[in-house]
Amino acid sequence: MFMPQEASENVWANVYKKDNFFTPSYLRDLSYMQKLEEAHKAKRAQKETQQQSTSTLPAGITTTGSLTNKTPATHLGMTYDLIERAPAVEDDIPVPPLPSKWNKDDKHGALEVLADGQEVRYAASRGSREQDHESCAIRADHPMPWQAGIYYFEVTLLSRRRDETTVCIGFTTKNVPLVRPPGHEPESWGYHGDDGDIYSGHNVGKPYEGSSFGPQDTIGCGVNFRTREAFFTKNGQDYKTAFRDITGDLYPTVGMKKAGEHIRVNFGQKGFVFDIDAMVKREQAKITAAINQSRIEKLVSPPMGETELIQQLVLQFLQHDGYVETARAFAEEIHAEKQVLQIDQRTPVQGINIKDDEDAHCRQRIRRAVLEGDMEKAIKYTKAYYPQVLAENYDVYFKLKCRTFIEMVRNSVELNAPVAKKSNGHSFDDIPNKMDVDENGFSDQMEEDGQESQIAQENLLTRTIEYGQSLDREFRDDSRPEITKALDEVFSLLAYQNPLQVKDVAPLLDRKGRVAVAEELNSAILSSLGKSSRSALENVYGQTSVLLDYLRENGGPGSLITIQSIIDGIPKSQPF
Repeated sequence: MFMPQEASENVWANVYKKDNFFTPSYLRDLSYMQKLEEAHKAKRAQKETQQQSTSTLPAGITTTGSLTNKTPATHLGMTYDLIERAPAVEDDIPVPPLPSKWNKDDKHGALEVLADGQEVRYAASRGSREQDHESCAIRADHPMPWQAGIYYFEVTLLSRRRDETTVCIGFTTKNVPLVRPPGHEPESWGYHGDDGDIYSGHNVGKPYEGSSFGPQDTIGCGVNFRTREAFFTKNGQDYKTAFRDITGDLYPTVGMKKAGEHIRVNFGQKGFVFDIDAMVKREQAKITAAINQSRIEKLVSPPMGETELIQQLVLQFLQHDGYVETARAFAEEIHAEKQVLQIDQRTPVQGINIKDDEDAHCRQRIRRAVLEGDMEKAIKYTKAYYPQVLAENYDVYFKLKCRTFIEMVRNSVELNAPVAKKSNGHSFDDIPNKMDVDENGFSDQMEEDGQESQIAQENLLTRTIEYGQSLDREFRDDSRPEITKALDEVFSLLAYQNPLQVKDVAPLLDRKGRVAVAEELNSAILSSLGKSSRSALENVYGQTSVLLDYLRENGGPGSLITIQSIIDGIPKSQPF
């Protein structure tokens, strides 16, 4: 069922006014899509923050040295400017965007772009000088990303005329002229509706099993960058490979020869007629099967099976990170399992010796302090057990100090939460409650507790400000951009009554930040002891990630899988 043209244009316009970003279903769990979404969110947050900062400033006042509608920094005793803007997004390797609409600046003049770039109509009549082989074509706004592994889009013919259609669907490079249908020029490929043939760089086509197509048909076009093959679909039915040895930066392209021809594209903003998700899963299954067929016996010395290797990696990780007791319990479980599986009960099963490493216990105490948010205790332990570590690892020391300030702000906010004002400006004490008239005097006790809590909160805020001032004095002479940026970010927390509710700064207060600090400090300690700063398991993970990135280049097999997808595919009951 198709909607009237005016209604369809309004629907598409509404979709695009909400947010230009979309995720095609078949790309949802791929690494390319995750990176693209992260880049989009970062840029959107930066833009919104800059717009909010600009809109709240009086005329002639900039963000430097002035804050509007917020307590100024000097009121809290801080003598520097607070920077209330998200850091600029720095992409070492920009993530190529997805095609999202037809490009009104990359089309033949006779074509009209409608519905926010989702529809195209041949509006002009053919001139007397135009030949029958000539066509009007248009390209999408971006090329198909090779990093996606597989790319797919669909075009629906909206023309109501039942005579022969002249629509051609395919893809071209940027330099192909737009006065010929896709497939007639070098570096262009197309499927033509009038004769049902496919064309590749020549005006002589080849018969295709999809045959001709016309009004109300939906034609899909897909490229498998791993195999360098292209295919087409028709009304949800897939057909054999149309082209091989595909190369270049390829833009989705449509062409048409007759006035009145009208098409609508779907680049993934809504569901497809063809089940492209199932096709992608089949391709992923092929790659996963190839991975499962690989064997690791020859990769390690002495040779061992996969289960034993994984057990050794986990054990080494636990010991490396200081989880000695957990490592010992895990070793005992492995030993018990081997005894159960031992065929010849007379042959003893060799146990696993977990050394009682005092150094590991020290590192675990430090880690526990960091993960609990007690940075001062972590610094105290580190200086006691490893006096030179912080002196020799300036950046780690700086991050510990910044995290100390962050935890103080977080504690202040959490302590203030019970007596915080409601959004309408009234205190929670204004809410009728049975405890307000308690005959046993609990109401008075609550009032006293509230006063004590408020005093404690004020004292903590004072100590937080004093600590921030000392932090500023200690590091203000370090002009490195990363140090200045980090200080600006953590000090900006003071500009908000409840930074936990401000999306631009709330991530700074996330407890996950403690884990990163704990890992860096643990690595610094291990390096000072002449040990590897990373466990063997972390090395394996890192090397696998790099290998997958390499295999994602030019649409290789790594583009269709992630480490997480492999982990998710392991049966939950599989023993290790």
